[in-house]
Amino acid sequence: MKFGVVGLVAFVIDMGILNLLVGVFHMHNVLAGSISFLVSLAFNYVASMRFVFTHRDDMARWMEMLIFFLSAAVGLFINDAIIWISTYGMNHDAMVTQHAQYWIRTNIGKLVAAVVVAVWNFVIRKWLLDDTRTNAMNRLRSSDRRLTPEELEARWDRSFAHRLGAWSLAHTPKGWPR
Repeated sequence: MKFGVVGLVAFVIDMGILNLLVGVFHMHNVLAGSISFLVSLAFNYVASMRFVFTHRDDMARWMEMLIFFLSAAVGLFINDAIIWISTYGMNHDAMVTQHAQYWIRTNIGKLVAAVVVAVWNFVIRKWLLDDTRTNAMNRLRSSDRRLTPEELEARWDRSFAHRLGAWSLAHTPKGWPR
């Protein structure tokens, strides 16, 4: 629930800034999309760290931040590419001469980008940051097919997320927060 609320607020911030920059200031849509994405990303990071996610004891904080920001960099690239494609083929000065069509196509592109980036973020964070011992899919299985806590723990011990976390702790420079 908290993840969804934070994501929705970040989306509103992203769309609001994008529409302000494109609609009022006639800024190029990719530049405006980058600015709005980065502002909403800053909000998302602060709100997620405060209200949504808890620090994993088996992963160094620097690794959590690295994963967040690298996935965000890929998300920014996806965002900008889809927004650029949304107005591909329009006149060079379309932001002024074809403003309404440019604005509509930019917003459609931004909506598509938001969905694609949300899926990207979910998949990458689930793979690299999720604790599989809390496997929600296990709760959906019939009671006779559920994994035992020992089986979930064994799955966790073999997971890439856990191995990455252990590696990050072993390679945390002296004096850095764990």
